[in-house]
Amino acid sequence: MSKKQIYIQVTYVEPYFDTSELQHRPTHFDRNYNLKRFMYASPFTMDTNRAHGSLPEQYKRKTILTVERAFPYVKTRTGVIDRERLILSPIEVAIEDLQKKTDELRAAIQQEPADPKILQMVIQGCISTAVNQGPLEVANIFLNPIMNGLELPNIHHNRLRLCFKEFTRRLAEALKRNKTLIHADQREYQKDLENKFTKFTESLQPLLSACKQTAIIETTLTNNKSVKKIRSSRSFNNGTSTSSSVILTGSQPEEETST
Repeated sequence: MSKKQIYIQVTYVEPYFDTSELQHRPTHFDRNYNLKRFMYASPFTMDTNRAHGSLPEQYKRKTILTVERAFPYVKTRTGVIDRERLILSPIEVAIEDLQKKTDELRAAIQQEPADPKILQMVIQGCISTAVNQGPLEVANIFLNPIMNGLELPNIHHNRLRLCFKEFTRRLAEALKRNKTLIHADQREYQKDLENKFTKFTESLQPLLSACKQTAIIETTLTNNKSVKKIRSSRSFNNGTSTSSSVILTGSQPEEETST
């Protein structure tokens, strides 16, 4: 890149709202008026120069721009007065993609008048994906290590589990809605979609159950350790002889301690 040349990157942006702001912008009009923050995303990988990689390698950089004048404006452009960057980890990228698919299902279900072609296209993209990075592959990549005891779940694993629960619920609603819209010549197609959905949920359920159970065990252990610390500190502070016994799940009972 020459120092005597200026390069301009042209990209599209979309309005950006944080969670609290969305509560104050419930309507379509609210989310398209008086806009001062915009966002664009750039996929990247850590160890290579490639923008796109496999699921465990795929990161995303979100750039949030704050502009000088709110849009719509009398001019079609205005200056940027602030810039913020957020880095999403691979599992966060997967969560965001799954949430988008869930939103697409919700919009297709609630569309009035109903459009069977749009609804079927969205369903097909969710359970009949031809690529290797569909929803089930996401679950296998990020939740299978937990089921096999190779990793402990964190907050992102729990978010992904909850996203999958909502996703499968919406997918079941979409199939039910599609069944009321099809004609006799599409009954075999509907049956094929339902069979694929059944296989999808059967493959997904063990992964979600393992993640939930491990999270419960981890929370129980954490809570019991906290109780032990509180009881121990109380016995010292009171200056009296007390005894307490705390049993952790999967461990031998602690010996009684007295002061």
